[in-house]
This record gives sequence, structure tokens and C-alpha cells, in this order.
Amino acid sequence: MVLLESDAFLSELTRLFQKQKNLPAGCGSISMTMKRYDGRTKPKPRASKSQHHHEPVEYKCLIRASLGNKKLSTVVGQKDVNKFQMAYANLLKGNIDGLKKKEKKSAKGKVKTAKAT
Repeated sequence: MVLLESDAFLSELTRLFQKQKNLPAGCGSISMTMKRYDGRTKPKPRASKSQHHHEPVEYKCLIRASLGNKKLSTVVGQKDVNKFQMAYANLLKGNIDGLKKKEKKSAKGKVKTAKAT
């Protein structure tokens, strides 16, 4: 797994979306995960009952993306979450275009229309 800066992650994610569009239908999908991350790479040992002390921890957001065997990840700090979220939302709006719209039908088979009141 490749750990990238947030800007490099977004550009690589754009490349993944383009690569996925070139694949035959149904052959690949991009998997995204987001989770809270405290910066540790090793598990914290259990503390005894008398050693319960809480350290103030600045949590971060770990974001992962994968397509096939290509895996990307980035860590976003609390200060940069809003900036990253806006850039990520714009990227998704531009690249999610293969979704099918559902048709709303009533029990009689006709399309429902809203009545103005």
C-alpha cells in the first residue's frame, strides 16, 4: 500500500477512476474506506488497572482506495479535513457518471406525479 500526501492521493485517485472506466463493464470497482487514525502503527499494550491515564490525542482520518491490486492511502489531519473533503467531493462529482436512474412506478404501472397543494 502506498501512503501519499493528500494532493497526490487525489490525483492518483483520478487516474484510478479513468483506469476503471477503460475496463470492460463489471470487471472492476473502486473500493474506498475511511476510518479514524491516531498515528500508531503498533498496537498499544494493555495498561494495568492502576495505570489508566488518558493522553490527549489528535485523531486523523485514514483514507484508502483500491482497484484490483492497486492500493492507495493517505492520512488527513484535523486542520485539513475541510479542504480535502471539498476536493474529494468535486472529484467524485466529476467521475461518478455510470449510475443508472431508477424509475418510480405506482401499483398501476404509471409514473407518479406530485400534486400541487
